[in-house]
Amino acid sequence: MDGPNFEKAELIPVIAQDHETGDVLMLAYMNQESYEETLQTGRVCYYSRSRQKLWRKGEESGNVQEVKEIYFDCDADTLLVRVNQIGGAACHEGYRSCFFRKIDPESKSVDVVGERVFDPATVYKKS
Repeated sequence: MDGPNFEKAELIPVIAQDHETGDVLMLAYMNQESYEETLQTGRVCYYSRSRQKLWRKGEESGNVQEVKEIYFDCDADTLLVRVNQIGGAACHEGYRSCFFRKIDPESKSVDVVGERVFDPATVYKKS
């Protein structure tokens, strides 16, 4: 096996992790085409399930992900991409990580534990 198995599933989950800090930044999906583009360009390209097209990370926000390392799991159906997160934020809501909300298992309360790096309304020109 020399990489992920896209015959098993057309889309495979991809965990993006900060290369320096180890922080988990986001979870997205890749298809064969986005995977090959990522390898070719050195910048992460995902497949957007909602838009049904390739999603070049940072194409709107400027917050691109430069590939440092790529790993695949024992079943060859999940990727871990270690990246240099350029622009400071991986999350479309303006946070460094998409995992900026923490659930307390006992009280089931939710706390925002991250700080916004940018205002999404300004970056994405949406109200």
